[in-house]
Amino acid sequence: MSDLKSDKPGEGAATSSAPAAPPARPEPPKKPSYALKYTLKGHKKAVSSVKFSPDGKWLASASADKTIKIWGAQDGGYEKTLEGHSAGISDVSWSSDATMLCSGSDDKTIKVWNLESGECMSTLMGHSNYVFCVNFNPQSTLIVSGSFDESVRVWEVKTGKLLKTLPAHSDPVSSVHFNRDGTLIVSSSYDGLCRIWDTATGQCLKTLIDDNNPPVSFVKFSPNGKFILAGTLDSTLRLWNYSTGKCLKTYSGHKNEKFCIFATFSVTNGKWIVSGSEDNAIYIWNLQTKEIVQKLESHKDTVISVSCHPTMNIIASGALEKDKTVKIWRHQDSDDLDV
Repeated sequence: MSDLKSDKPGEGAATSSAPAAPPARPEPPKKPSYALKYTLKGHKKAVSSVKFSPDGKWLASASADKTIKIWGAQDGGYEKTLEGHSAGISDVSWSSDATMLCSGSDDKTIKVWNLESGECMSTLMGHSNYVFCVNFNPQSTLIVSGSFDESVRVWEVKTGKLLKTLPAHSDPVSSVHFNRDGTLIVSSSYDGLCRIWDTATGQCLKTLIDDNNPPVSFVKFSPNGKFILAGTLDSTLRLWNYSTGKCLKTYSGHKNEKFCIFATFSVTNGKWIVSGSEDNAIYIWNLQTKEIVQKLESHKDTVISVSCHPTMNIIASGALEKDKTVKIWRHQDSDDLDV
């Protein structure tokens, strides 16, 4: 994913009476125009997580049916199914080189998978309750996991060894994510807190808290690592400046009161915030102006997960039990060159 560069939220909001200089480069689009391209069927229960591989070749979907399915990112072609968990899977994550995946399950384990063989390489045991969220660090040497046991754990990929157990929260951990160089971990919880941790020492460096303290259902660093996007169960997404601890932007209009819905940054064609919603739609906001610029409708249940392709203008979405499908949405006027 490309950087959010120096586009600080808030820039461009001020108006000036001075004559505008001619733009040095083409203006990004005012509004996106995504359209449904493929509907991928195969999961027997709710889809829980969808993630494009960092090389842009594959799309992984995890499900309550205990499986992970791998699909072609561009054509939606079914590739393979990874099986081995004994209960539903809540999350899946790719290694940076796209050769491995990890998954977190209600069977209280994390599994590490080899993409090529489809085999489980290792099973990480230690959590005492459902594993709800997992992510590799950018170097893909570590996995961070969050659980209903209220802890965040850090594992060594090569040995499967548990390196750290962080007594992170006082309620289930809903989300965990490394920043771009892997030095920081952000975690979120139903306890209403977002916490930032030093990966090396396991120390809590900062706690972000909103005045009303709604349960935090999702969190992730922005591509450049300067900001944190957090979803809360009051149907709100907030963009925080990590270093100042200030909330810079608030995105609303979608519905999120019950489920831990994924949100993400879209940076391939303009700068958008993308999220699922409990009204069965996908919402896209302008990152700067906070306005809803597109609403994608086709799913028949809560859209729990969204993922943006790393280089092309493609969005993937996955929905819950009444739907069970993965959908691939493509920007209509995309001049995507595979280079």
